[in-house]
Amino acid sequence: MKPVSPFREITPKGNHVAVRFEAADLMLPRGENLAGALLVAGVMPFRHTPVSGAPRGPFCMMGACFDCLVEIDGVTRQACMLQVTDGMEITMPAARGTDDA
Repeated sequence: MKPVSPFREITPKGNHVAVRFEAADLMLPRGENLAGALLVAGVMPFRHTPVSGAPRGPFCMMGACFDCLVEIDGVTRQACMLQVTDGMEITMPAARGTDDA
């Protein structure tokens, strides 16, 4: 999953680790912001809203908007508030509930 992305790594020769987003194997820079690293890797969207199915991805990058929600080890979390670690298994959160957050 490396389509054309307008985002670039600042230090592309850094220490990268293997993670998986949905069915795609990715190499992301260890310790970097997960949302930013996924954007650089060309991942978009991160999830779909439960009501309309509209695609969502990082918007505020500071934990306020919740648009970057991903599921890691069965727990839904904000990607912008996490660091990349080796072996992360990341999926789009399952559509649940009725709010369109």
